Amino acid sequence: MITTHKTTSLQNALLSARLHDPFSYLGMHREKGQVLVRVFRPNDLNVWIKTTVGFEPMSRIHADGIFELRGEFSPDLPYRLRVEEKGRKHTAHEAYDPYAFPLQISDHDVYLFNEGKLRQAYRMLGAQRVRNSGVDGMRFSVWAPNAERVSVVGDFNRWDGRIHPMAVHHASGVWELFIPDLPPNALYKYEIRNRTSGEIVLKTDPYANQYELRPHTAALTPANSAYDWQDVQWMATRINWDWLHAPLNIIEIHAGSWKRHPDGRFYTYQELAKHLLPYVVEMGYTHIELMPVSEHPLDESWGYQTTGYFAVTSRYGSVEDFKCFVEACHQANIGVILDWVPAHFPQDTFALARFDGTALYEHEDPRLGFHQDWGTYIFNYGRNEVKSFLLSSAHYWLSEFHLDGLRVDAVASMLYLDYSRKEGEWLPNKYGGRENLEAIDFLRELNIMVHEEFPGALTLAEESTAWPAVSRPTYVGGLGFSMKWNMGWMHDTLSYMHEDPIYRRYHHDKLTFSQLYAYSENFVLPFSHDEVVHGKGSLLDKMPGDAWQKFANVRLLFVFQMTWPGKKLNFMGNEFAQRQEWRVSHELDWGLLQQHQYCGVQAALCDLNHCYKDISALHQLDFSAEGFNWIDCQDTDQSVISYIRRAKDGTFIIVVLNFTPVPRNGYRIGVPAAGDYRELFNSDSAYYGGSNMGNAGSIASMHEPWMGFSDSIAVTLPPLAGIILSLAD
Repeated sequence: MITTHKTTSLQNALLSARLHDPFSYLGMHREKGQVLVRVFRPNDLNVWIKTTVGFEPMSRIHADGIFELRGEFSPDLPYRLRVEEKGRKHTAHEAYDPYAFPLQISDHDVYLFNEGKLRQAYRMLGAQRVRNSGVDGMRFSVWAPNAERVSVVGDFNRWDGRIHPMAVHHASGVWELFIPDLPPNALYKYEIRNRTSGEIVLKTDPYANQYELRPHTAALTPANSAYDWQDVQWMATRINWDWLHAPLNIIEIHAGSWKRHPDGRFYTYQELAKHLLPYVVEMGYTHIELMPVSEHPLDESWGYQTTGYFAVTSRYGSVEDFKCFVEACHQANIGVILDWVPAHFPQDTFALARFDGTALYEHEDPRLGFHQDWGTYIFNYGRNEVKSFLLSSAHYWLSEFHLDGLRVDAVASMLYLDYSRKEGEWLPNKYGGRENLEAIDFLRELNIMVHEEFPGALTLAEESTAWPAVSRPTYVGGLGFSMKWNMGWMHDTLSYMHEDPIYRRYHHDKLTFSQLYAYSENFVLPFSHDEVVHGKGSLLDKMPGDAWQKFANVRLLFVFQMTWPGKKLNFMGNEFAQRQEWRVSHELDWGLLQQHQYCGVQAALCDLNHCYKDISALHQLDFSAEGFNWIDCQDTDQSVISYIRRAKDGTFIIVVLNFTPVPRNGYRIGVPAAGDYRELFNSDSAYYGGSNMGNAGSIASMHEPWMGFSDSIAVTLPPLAGIILSLAD
């Protein structure tokens, strides 16, 4: 029984938007042996409730729009209301009362969420199109443990936080409300009142699947549409994909600046599928890595300041459009990897930052919770609900979109508490060390989940330090990633290539050093977007010399990358030696392909890509020392290196690279077998824009010991070029 004093108190709380438990006041109750139904309809003039004998009028008990009916009556359950809106007299419509429906989320799911073990929290939280008591509608749920009151607001209630206050699940901090008959694509947010400060914040849904087009930030209610996937064969094959020994050649794409319409409009996901995919297939790539397409407010962030961890950005189309894109990729035998950002999130007040008026997803102490370099917040990985949020985000992208992997951004910043911080600006862990123990546990759980639940899917770490065993299994103490970007190789290589060839002899170790650690991890060799922005110059601009030498150096760089142990990644535009740095607001300079030097680089990398994919010796043993032998790594005076790449069956190819503009005639190298050798590839071919110096026909070996081999061959080495040789059949 609710006393008059308590009723008045609850009524005041409702009208002042402070009602913590709306079901204690609204909906159907029994008082003094009678049935009581109470509704709050501030925008309605008259309200009736449907009972077993028809619609009966409810009494207005407060001028602000509280109506109730008391007595001996039996309402249909869930009961319907007939309402007459203010200003629309004599025009009534029917609606269900949200407070006639029970809560649906189970205590078990809430428990798992609070324990950090709910890997599919996106099926519980957010807006879900469901049936409740036989009625279709939208179930809203959000985590806001420090809230006094949380309401769903949107166009459907004139953004009035008093109308749809939510109910909280005990002490879990999870709030829930079912709103019947709400259509898809309705705009909504959560209005949250902090219990301590009384501060009211308006937040978009962290678990929303789609948001309105920037700069607007409201979430959209989802449609209940099951996608009819047509990539069954791809997904079945992926389960048994031997990625350790398979070719993996990734082109990194920014969806908004690969190509644009003449008027500057973005390509949609479906337009990208139509135009990008044939290009990727022709060029010989195996995978596309998309820079973040999760929702983000600022184009200039490139997607790395994420606000929608469960939403495809509406810039390029809908959820279904993106599924069409992924499906088209799979049908073309191209995998799709998503750049995913669990390291930090932006300060935008409409999103995760201080979500319920407190540091909820982040740390309160800026020494733990704020990235000074990027002006962003760091996730609190030690908080179970944050762990559920991030694990569920990863699960969502892999499950709902059939993605083939996640490239995890900024892993180094997650691993170290003192990352980019001075003494006194960070807090040590409980053992006094600099390692972020909670982040380490999270990354291990992430990788275990991905490899258990999505066989064949990859996780790739952007990790730039010497942290051990990043790509080793968790059961041997590793972090569990499939692969790690080899940032050391990338920096050394680009630094070497930047040197004038006259001085390269003094930096020879930058070419050879990575063999000392090449098999300590499963490495990817990346020339990513980070190397062609912020004044670093394009790959072409990094090269010394005149125009001819610059292009020759780029072609030589690609021969080195594509024949060196490790999987491959190149940013869009690298493949044709884009002259300018990448600009996020412009498409690539496709017009350059009208000039022979640029299309020559493109043709060279295309042929290298296909060599890498088709020749087992170039990919089968990327992660094993058995797949590589030096022929000569010590010819510093001539800046030449030569090596052997091997396949499992013992077949091999030979690579010889000349890093000077001086041709080398009769350059002798040892070979592992006698016979005739043919030139498979020569980056100095006139077809690629070179001087056309090389080794026409075959080269017969001589039984002349050289470099520890019993046989040798004498080759012509073109200037600033690489050649690939194979033993003739």
